[in-house]
Amino acid sequence: MYLIITEKHIAAKRIAAILSPGKPKQVRVSGVDTYEFGTNAEKMVFMGLSGHIIGVDFPKAYNNWQKVDARLLISAEIISTPTHVKIISALKKLGKNATKITIATDYDREGELIGAEALEIIQKINPDVPFDRVHYSAITPKAINEAFENPVSVDFNLVDAGHSRQVIDLIWGAALTRYVSISAGRLGKMFLSVGRVQSPTLALIVDREKERDVFIPKPYWEIFATLSDKNMETFLTRHKTTRFWDKHEADCVLAKLSIGNNVVVSGVVKSKKIDKVPTPFNTTEFIGAASSIGLSASNSMRIAEILYTSGFISYPRTDNTVYPESVDLRAQIELFKASSFNQYAEQLLKKKKLVPTRGKKETTDHPPIFPASLAKKSELKEDEWKVYELIVRRFFATFADPAEWETMRVKFDINGEEFKVNGARLIVPGWRWYYPYNAPEDRLLPILHEGDILTVDRIEMIDKETNPPSRYGQGRLIRIMDELGLGTKATRHDILSKLYSRAYVHGNPLIPTKTAYAVVEALEEYASTITKSDMTSKLEEDMDRIADGSIRENDVIKESRDMLDSVFSELEKNKDDISESLRTGLREDKVVGTCKKCGSQLMVRRSKRGSRFIGCEGYPDCNFSLPLPKSGQVIVTDKLCEEHGLYHIRIITPGRRPWNLGCPNCNFIEWQAVKEAEKAKRPKTPRPKSITDIAGIGKVTVQKLADAGIMQVDDLVEADAFKLSKTTGITVKKIKSWQDSAL
Repeated sequence: MYLIITEKHIAAKRIAAILSPGKPKQVRVSGVDTYEFGTNAEKMVFMGLSGHIIGVDFPKAYNNWQKVDARLLISAEIISTPTHVKIISALKKLGKNATKITIATDYDREGELIGAEALEIIQKINPDVPFDRVHYSAITPKAINEAFENPVSVDFNLVDAGHSRQVIDLIWGAALTRYVSISAGRLGKMFLSVGRVQSPTLALIVDREKERDVFIPKPYWEIFATLSDKNMETFLTRHKTTRFWDKHEADCVLAKLSIGNNVVVSGVVKSKKIDKVPTPFNTTEFIGAASSIGLSASNSMRIAEILYTSGFISYPRTDNTVYPESVDLRAQIELFKASSFNQYAEQLLKKKKLVPTRGKKETTDHPPIFPASLAKKSELKEDEWKVYELIVRRFFATFADPAEWETMRVKFDINGEEFKVNGARLIVPGWRWYYPYNAPEDRLLPILHEGDILTVDRIEMIDKETNPPSRYGQGRLIRIMDELGLGTKATRHDILSKLYSRAYVHGNPLIPTKTAYAVVEALEEYASTITKSDMTSKLEEDMDRIADGSIRENDVIKESRDMLDSVFSELEKNKDDISESLRTGLREDKVVGTCKKCGSQLMVRRSKRGSRFIGCEGYPDCNFSLPLPKSGQVIVTDKLCEEHGLYHIRIITPGRRPWNLGCPNCNFIEWQAVKEAEKAKRPKTPRPKSITDIAGIGKVTVQKLADAGIMQVDDLVEADAFKLSKTTGITVKKIKSWQDSAL
C-alpha cells in the first residue's frame, strides 16, 4: 500500500481526485477520513493531517507558574507532545502496512517539519519503509502530476530550521510571559503575553503612538481662490505658499484679493507622467493590497489558503516577485478567455510576446501568487471572490503596458499674488484598466493658455493644524516587519492576530491599549533587547543558515538560550521597578473616567462573585456604578464621551467581531429606555400589598429585611440597595429586581 500524506484534509481529497482514474473511495480510519483507489499492493491511500500533529513543550514539572521560576525554563528540557491523537492513531495503522510513503505537505519550512513529524511516527513502527517528497505550488492537475513524476528527498535541514523556530519561540515566549505576568500580578486567562517577534512588533506600535502623544500641532493657514473662465467653468486654485505659518502674512495676502478680480494665466506647462506597471504579488504585497480593500491580514491569508487548497490560486506564502520560466504564462491567461475576465485576457493575448514585470525578490521555492485555475463567482463566497479577483487582476496587470497621464501645471496672477493648480488626465490606461484598485482620479481643468483672462468667484482662507504621525495599518505594519526581519511571510499575520486577541491593540489602524504601553515601557527600560528587531532578525538569519546546512540547529538554540539568559540578568536586576511599572500601567488601562457624583476615578472592577462593572474609587462613600457585559475582554479606548466624560468601551471576544459598546453611561441609559418600553408593553400587574407578595421573598428573607428596618413595600422601594445589601447580605441585583417589581 502506497501512503501519501498531505498537510490538510482538503488537500488529500483534491490530490486523490486528481491522481485517481475514477472517483476515490472515502474510508474512515481511526475517526479520520482518507481517500483511496487501486487494490492490494498497488492501492494508493491519501491522508490529510491537521497542521502540526506533534508539538513541543516542557515537562509537566515546569507547569506551575508560582513554584517554578521563569528563568529555569531557559535551560529546561524540551519534549515532544502529541496534539492530534486520532490522526496519529490513523498514521500508525496505515503506516504499519505501507510499502512506500510520499510526503506531500506544503513546500516551506513549516510544511517540511509537519511532514517529517508524520514520517517519524511511521518509522517507529515501520523503520525500513522507503519515502520521498513532492513539491508543488498549486493544487491543479498539471502541477500535481508533474510533482509526482519528479519526487525529491525530504530536506532535513529545512526540518531542523522549522523545529528550531518552534523550540526558540517556546522558550522565549514561555519564560518571558511567565516572568512579566507574575511581575504584573496578571495570571490565569489575563496573563501578559511576551514573545520574540510579538514584543518588537508591539514596540513599533506603542512607539508610534508615543510620537502621537507628544506631538504638538502647529497652526497654519491656506488660501484658495475659485476661478471661472469665459465659459463659466470653475475650478479651485491655491496660493503658491501652500502653508502660511504666520497669520499676519496670510491676512496681508488675503487683503489684496477680492471677488471679481481679473486673473491672468501667467504660465502653462504640459507634460506626461508614466505610471509604472506593478510587480507580481508576494505574500507581503498581497496582504497590503488586500488591506486596502478592507480585509485584515489574518482574514486575507485565511481566504487565500482556501483558494489555494481549492486549486484556484498558487501557494500564498511566498517571497518571490518573479515568475519562474517553468510557468506557462500564456496558457494561464488563456484560461480566462471563457470567463467574466475574457475581455482582459483577449487584450493581453494580442501581444506577440508576454513580458511580465520583475520585482526585487526572486526565490526558487514558490512562484509569486497568481491564479492557478478558473473560478466562477457562483462557486465562491463574496470575500473569496473579492480576493480571487484581486489576484487575477494583479496577474493581468503585470503583463500590461505602463499607464500614461497628461499633466498640466498652471500659474495665475491675482493682483500680484501667484496662485497655482495641477491638472492630470489619464490618456493611456495601460495596466490600470486591468487593476483599477486605488486609482487616482482625473483632475480636469478647462483649456487654458498663457495670457488668458479669468475671474475670481470666491476667496477662502482656511485655518488648519499639522497632523501627528499616522498610525500603522495592518498592511503597512507587515511591510515594516518584513523590512526589519520580524517573523516570516507565514507568521506575520498570526503575530498581528495575537496582539488583537491579547487585547494589546484594537482597531485598524492599530491603537495600543494602556496594557501595551505598560508592557513595552517596562521592557524598553529594563530589558530593551526584547523590544528591538536586531535580536530576532539575527535568529531568523541563523534559521535560514540551518536550512542551507551551514550551521547546526543545536548551535542556534544554544545561542538563543544564551541571549535570553542575558535578558533575564537585566530583568532580575530591576525586578521591583518592573513590577511597579507594570502594575501602575495596568491600573491606568482600567480607568474609564471621572465620577461626576464625587470626582473620584471610575474603574473597571470585579465583584466578589467575579462579575464586572464600572465602579467608583470613592466606594463605599460613593456607590455610583454602571454595568458591563458578562463576557469578552473590556478595552477602554481613547474616545471620550463629551456628555458624560467617560471613555468609550470596546468588548473583544475571540472568534467574534469586536463590539463597540460606546460610552457605558449612554449605553446604560439606552438599555434602561428599552427596558422601560418593554415594561410598558407588558400587561400591568397589581402592586404588591405586602413584602411577602413579591416573588422570591420568603420567610427567611422577610426576617432579614425586618432586621434591617424594612417592614412595608414602600420601605423596600425607598431603601438604598447598596446599603441594604451590606446590612442583609442579599445581592444588590436581587434587591433592585424586587424594587422594580414593587413599583
